[in-house]
Amino acid sequence: MSFSTVPDLVLEPMIRIALMEDLGSYGDVTTRAVIPASTTYDACLNAREDAVVSGMQVAALAFRLIDPSLDITTHIADGQPCKKGDTLMTIKGSAASILSGERVALNFAGRLTGIATKTAGFVAETKGTKARVTCTRKTTPGMRLVEKLAVLHGGGFNHRYSLSDAILIKDNHIAAAGGVRQVLEATKAHASHMMAVEIEVDRLDQLAEVLEVGGASVVLLDNMDNDMLREAVAMVDGRLKTEASGNVKLDRIASIAATGVDYISSGALTHSARTVDLGLDFPV
Repeated sequence: MSFSTVPDLVLEPMIRIALMEDLGSYGDVTTRAVIPASTTYDACLNAREDAVVSGMQVAALAFRLIDPSLDITTHIADGQPCKKGDTLMTIKGSAASILSGERVALNFAGRLTGIATKTAGFVAETKGTKARVTCTRKTTPGMRLVEKLAVLHGGGFNHRYSLSDAILIKDNHIAAAGGVRQVLEATKAHASHMMAVEIEVDRLDQLAEVLEVGGASVVLLDNMDNDMLREAVAMVDGRLKTEASGNVKLDRIASIAATGVDYISSGALTHSARTVDLGLDFPV
């Protein structure tokens, strides 16, 4: 198992919910009415545009949950590029089972391939720099795990998965606690030695205070222009990991990466990715 896959058992509850939503209370009445139970078919999951593939593990599991006897072969794995017209997966067996799982499999695969493709576009803009592209928690409710996997498939990196993974002190925490010094001193008093600490700043005087007080291992440089980012990186001088965030769009990635930051985080990777056009075809 690679880092960009997870055990099927972990994915199964999410996919079961999606299948139950689609099957409703009485199953696929159309297929049951018009397709004899004995009918078998060889179906192809095809790409209708160039992309970076994600969601094949999820799609295969969706079909297997409908019918474990289906013979499923993945031809282009998660994380690999595909061209328009490529066959990503073949599914052989009961035509009724394939049709009943089709929409859920395509919904996941198209959405996740879109995220992987968008991420790959962002990553390409960082070539020649040390900057890594990372996602955020701006994910579709209930789909965070697979959307973050799709970011990995696109060559990106994951930020924290949940509020419990790491301490990330945002501007509202600082305002509520009374200032940068107060939140960092509180963190040093209460945080486990195993818990990473990141703090957000949007001004250089705040960054200077972070460096003076200590207690953080990462600083999030929020909504800074490129000149300010370069100055911030120089101030940090390797003492902390630096993360640029805010107003991060594709046409700005290269210039942000050139400032010397370690990470560039963007919610757009997940919240604004376009679903890639994939289709399940029954050859005539």
